[in-house]
Amino acid sequence: MTELELKEVFDRLSAKMCKQELACQRVDSWLRPELETGFDLPPKATHEHRALSALSRTPWLLLVVSNVVQAMYVDGVEGDGGPVEEAWRLWMANDMSVQQIANHRAMIAYGHSYGVVSHAEERGKSRISFLSPCHMAVEYEGRGLGEYPSVALEALSTEGKRTRYLLHVPGVAYLVEQGPERVGTRLGGFRVVEERPTGVSFVPVVRFANQVDLQGRTVGDVEPFIPTAQRINKTAYDRLLAQHFNSWKVKTATGLEIPSLLDEDGDPTEETDHVKADELRLKLAQDDVLIGESPDTRFGTLDATALDPFVSSWRSDIEALAAVSQTPAYALTGQLVNLSAEALAAARAPLAQKVHERQVSAGASYARLLRVAAAMAGMSSIAEDDMLRVTWQDTEIRSLSQAADALGKLAQMLHAPHRALWQMVPGVERSQVAEWERIADEEAEKETERDPMTAVARRHSLASVEDVSGGEDS
Repeated sequence: MTELELKEVFDRLSAKMCKQELACQRVDSWLRPELETGFDLPPKATHEHRALSALSRTPWLLLVVSNVVQAMYVDGVEGDGGPVEEAWRLWMANDMSVQQIANHRAMIAYGHSYGVVSHAEERGKSRISFLSPCHMAVEYEGRGLGEYPSVALEALSTEGKRTRYLLHVPGVAYLVEQGPERVGTRLGGFRVVEERPTGVSFVPVVRFANQVDLQGRTVGDVEPFIPTAQRINKTAYDRLLAQHFNSWKVKTATGLEIPSLLDEDGDPTEETDHVKADELRLKLAQDDVLIGESPDTRFGTLDATALDPFVSSWRSDIEALAAVSQTPAYALTGQLVNLSAEALAAARAPLAQKVHERQVSAGASYARLLRVAAAMAGMSSIAEDDMLRVTWQDTEIRSLSQAADALGKLAQMLHAPHRALWQMVPGVERSQVAEWERIADEEAEKETERDPMTAVARRHSLASVEDVSGGEDS
């Protein structure tokens, strides 16, 4: 591509990146409650009103995002022949166990994120990094549903009035710079600094989409629910107003003689004695027994504003957010009282379905990303493995005793392989399963050395429930 053609691509993608950055800032304002309340105060709002407005902010949409992110954790890589150790080493070498959390949070909050593969400094290795839509913009051919984008722009750094980018095209990544306008050139402030061959015939960028339609459009788990979060904050603000100004009974008195100032002769004037009036007001507010000197004096009270309707409306708004975002209501309200195991499973079912959908989408992107990284690192067998896939840690909340009993029945009644059941134990990671297998192999070898015939017979016999679940219920 010529430098002028590169500038045309750069102009399109940089404009798109600016739009994405504005969209991300709107999302961030709801993930950080100090930035957004969701409603406007009147121009003459007092300092107290503004303080109450600040108190009404709660990061509800951050909870919606976190509930999904905390249920997504990759714990292994498998291929056509089982676990792929080289791919897992590639994963760990790039610190993906930590990077994946930030990637999932960006993917779910903003609607999409990007994984970028490049050559590492050490020969035979590749580097994987993740970027939010604030720092990368891409273009796809057709409807935007291809495996890899046709071009991509990655923001790098800014020094003074100059900003550096990496412009990805098939086979090459151009280090470009945008600075002040230059006179006498059609390139303006655009300049190509360096050309870096990638060694692959496509753009090594993979998109992670939260939800994507057939038009290639993505949507996150924040933008659609902003109106609901606005209602929750507004209801909380209204309750705080009523609680601050009108949550107690107000004493009233009519027919009282208001103290007035005296003239030089000691006669009352028409001017109010504000000092004595304040003393009278304080006395009426604090005394248990009120006495009026005039027969026309009448005492009464104004009822406090009931807060129950505000609390009820607030809970209704939270339940609406829970329903439309497929988030368990107890995760937002913190109330979990006397729920049976079946009721708890039913409450978490919508979230489990939502998480599974995100895992399917992200899993396909991770497999594609690992194949690209393997191709750049010279691991041709992994790069050509179409069955390559990541496995997800089971984060479902289950009782260990119930799981052990169920796994024991699978082994006894359905003759499921015992070692295949180990990875289904709640809270056990793949690394722990590998350690169990190593210990089991060592014990089997020792037993074979002691008594070969007994060891062979035991390996071919079916284990009882006690061997798997720890014994039957008495």
